[in-house]
Amino acid sequence: MLARTDVSKPIRMKFKWLFFLIALTLFSCQDDEKRLAEQRKDAKLKEEIFNTVNRGWNFATPPLNPKAQLLTRTWPELQQFLNELNQKPQSTIGAFQKKAKTLSKKAAELNNHIPAQFNKPEVKSRISTLTTKINSINLYVNLDAIPAQKVVANVADANTELNALFRQMDEIIRKSEIPKEQGESDMIKMLDTTRAIPTPGAPKPSLPKMQ
Repeated sequence: MLARTDVSKPIRMKFKWLFFLIALTLFSCQDDEKRLAEQRKDAKLKEEIFNTVNRGWNFATPPLNPKAQLLTRTWPELQQFLNELNQKPQSTIGAFQKKAKTLSKKAAELNNHIPAQFNKPEVKSRISTLTTKINSINLYVNLDAIPAQKVVANVADANTELNALFRQMDEIIRKSEIPKEQGESDMIKMLDTTRAIPTPGAPKPSLPKMQ
């Protein structure tokens, strides 16, 4: 007598595999949808960051009086820095990141070849403050999570500091052109002990003895 074969067992196994494949497909589809949703969210965020930075990236070069402008022609680092400021990046946030690095480098070079008439502590102080703002832009725009509003705020601050630098140079020129009153020049020379003419026969001042 032949043994009875249980045909229901292979069928049950087929249903189990079929159910497993259907469940795997559903889970896979859900993962794909979640991944796509995250990608769309990330793309939207990057677009918003780019638009914010793009709208706020507006540098303005203030005018100089003619004499100050003439003197700055011998200051190549300033000319190069201003040229970079006036060339706004396009298309991608990567272009802004590259521009920020270039501006930071050019700002660091502003202390080179300052014209003698502008080579003063007050001008150097303005340059230092301006450089700090430019470096902040470079820092923020090159972070993984870009704080767009901070980038824009520092662009506005950099404009303020650039304007202050130019006004400082204008002020130096203005003061240099004020005519001195009669006798003022001689008084300045008299007060300058390094240029004083010694009186004949007058004893030379003795140096203090070292203790």
